[in-house]
Amino acid sequence: MKISIKYITLFLALFAIEVIIATYIHDNFIRPYLGDTIVIVLIYAFVMGFFYVGHTLSSKIKVALYVLLFAFIIEGLQASSFIYKIGLGDQKWAQVILGTSFSWWDIVAYIAGFIAIVCAEWVINKKNLASH
Repeated sequence: MKISIKYITLFLALFAIEVIIATYIHDNFIRPYLGDTIVIVLIYAFVMGFFYVGHTLSSKIKVALYVLLFAFIIEGLQASSFIYKIGLGDQKWAQVILGTSFSWWDIVAYIAGFIAIVCAEWVINKKNLASH
């Protein structure tokens, strides 16, 4: 395990932003859509912060794809009311982590987060190649 300070810092910053959004913003765009977009980047930054996957763009995109797949699985569990089936439907912490309802707009937000990751990593990779 090789720790990456830059990804851990990104994770902590995004986590703080997500807490602020969840605590103080109760609108119809930032909380439901921007928050879901950011959470994909947050999970990606967490994985990249603690698990070395190499420096290649393809390895980073693969991690981003796994994060996207994970989000799709969670959203699928929401569609099946999984949180209620396991008896955690009345637990606020479980509602925040697992969610309670399926939305195609969440899927769109997750894909937007994935695209943001790929674009950012592509730009960083291009700059790194140009500097060598």
